[in-house]
Amino acid sequence: MVEVLSGPTGRGSYSGALLEVENLQVEFHTRQGVAKAVNGVTYSVNPGETLAVLGESGSGKSVTAQTIMGILDMPPGRVAGGAIRFRGVDILKLPEEQRRRIRGEGISMVFQDALSALNPVFPVGWQIAEMFRIHRGSSRSDAKKKAVELMDRVRIPGARDRVNDFPHQFSGGMRQRIMIAMAIALDPEILIADEPTTALDVTVQAQIMGLLADLQRDSNMGLILITHDLGVVADVADKIAVMYGGRIVETAPVHDLYRNPAHPYTKGLLESIPRVDLKGQELYAIKGMPPNLLEMPSGCAFHPRCPYRREDCATAVPPLYPISGTRGSACHYWREVVDGSR
Repeated sequence: MVEVLSGPTGRGSYSGALLEVENLQVEFHTRQGVAKAVNGVTYSVNPGETLAVLGESGSGKSVTAQTIMGILDMPPGRVAGGAIRFRGVDILKLPEEQRRRIRGEGISMVFQDALSALNPVFPVGWQIAEMFRIHRGSSRSDAKKKAVELMDRVRIPGARDRVNDFPHQFSGGMRQRIMIAMAIALDPEILIADEPTTALDVTVQAQIMGLLADLQRDSNMGLILITHDLGVVADVADKIAVMYGGRIVETAPVHDLYRNPAHPYTKGLLESIPRVDLKGQELYAIKGMPPNLLEMPSGCAFHPRCPYRREDCATAVPPLYPISGTRGSACHYWREVVDGSR
């Protein structure tokens, strides 16, 4: 099966989904017990498609991404089951050397905190150029030229003059652009952006999202956008997967989900968005706290916070019920959520 990857990433004709995550299960073994951070996650990404993965902190979004990239700390983490297929090949079964060839050229990642992700003691140009020196064997001068070209591509003003500057000499938005430059250096087919607009003001958020959209359009790469901000994804995502307690609780095309959510958690997230027409009214908030992964509730993990809960919600784990097309909801009473009745 490994023969599907004809080059470093097998780039070329391929008719299936570029990335398929199937029933992925990831655990963390701690002194307090086993935390099931990811518990049966399934999704896919096609060329040119944007998948937004939404959920509160601790829902398993970033752990899933780190497992896809092969950068999860193991131990304490452990992949307990499932598959991650890139171009039809389960990369979890590949030797580390082959996974390293896919990382960067096939699948790349923009990390959440650019200041922490960038090395403070090396110029940003050196850090971008390192991708070409290691993966492509480029000389230092050629790699530096390509670093300048990438800095221009992500719209950093005066790139040639700033290539030798250090991370602390850039603003938060510019550092995020540098991270994006590093991530796209080798023209990946899948880009994972983990909270790329965290701690940025609204204007800079829009610039970063616009930049990602332009880069995606130029290269037809698939994009996984991890966020907890529903306002960020409304105009850029094709489909959405909502995560809660390590599971996907709803999947839907973006407009269907915003128009009529089919899970109580998604409905609560949407109702929590500030609205101009409700100025002066109390902002809605989902009651309670996300579950402790070491002591997950029985049945549906969301039932302690759910206004639709019934007795069976505390005993039976809901599957992802098919609704229509690619829509699905992990709620026993999804029809009532859609109808708006309680």
